[in-house]
Amino acid sequence: MILIADCGSTKIDWCLLNGNEKVAQIFTTGMNALLLTQEEMTERIKTELMPHIVGYRVDEIHYYGAGIINDEIKGHVVNALKANIPTATSIEVDSDLLAAARALCQHEPGVACIMGTGSNSCFYDGEKVVDNVSPLGYILGDEGSGAVLGKLLVGDVLKKQLPEEVCQKFLKQYNTDRTEIITNVYKKPAANRYLASFAPFLQENIGVPEVHDLVLRAFKAFFQRNITNYARYNELPCNFVGSIAFLQKKILHEAAQEFGITIGNVIQNPMEGLIKFHSK
Repeated sequence: MILIADCGSTKIDWCLLNGNEKVAQIFTTGMNALLLTQEEMTERIKTELMPHIVGYRVDEIHYYGAGIINDEIKGHVVNALKANIPTATSIEVDSDLLAAARALCQHEPGVACIMGTGSNSCFYDGEKVVDNVSPLGYILGDEGSGAVLGKLLVGDVLKKQLPEEVCQKFLKQYNTDRTEIITNVYKKPAANRYLASFAPFLQENIGVPEVHDLVLRAFKAFFQRNITNYARYNELPCNFVGSIAFLQKKILHEAAQEFGITIGNVIQNPMEGLIKFHSK
């Protein structure tokens, strides 16, 4: 059997396959391999995943995760998996970016993008990631992401760049004010997730011209600062995975037109694409 893991910092989506048949799908607490020790990952897999797959013989594991940035970290994840699933004779550990590329492009070349809480992109040759423009995080980059859209929205609300009724609606809907927002952004952890939590407000009010323009400008910045750096960016499809891209597909197409970019697949999460890629 094949075990696939799509691992983020918030949750892990595990899928157990028998050939091309889905046997089980399990959700556990997320793990960022950059922030956890091998021992912590081993224990978390033991307590959260293993009770759900007792009785199944896993022969092959494909683990895609947050924080997989070098071979040392890959080794820690491999060891944590081996300690819990000794029957696996093949264990592949790689980044969430490769997961996105495989889910979106399968075995064809193309540009693969992640656009959720954060954003990222790569050029995929049909087998591996061959080029990647560093996303740089929501302070220096992450254009088009939920965190950056939230940052732009909050800034425009507090600086009264949006219609008055929209500003008041925002503050009332989230029962917040300037002081609380500044405290959460500058003094509390996970400011990126806090800012991204406001992204649904943009979707709800996308009919307001100023809100539409805010999202459009952010998506144009994503294409300009990331995608146009790839060779053949306007010859191959540009594909997306993530809630922001999925919910704002119409504006994504609108932004892409300015750069002569063709939008390909746009999906909310990568698991179904990964199942297709790894099915036998």
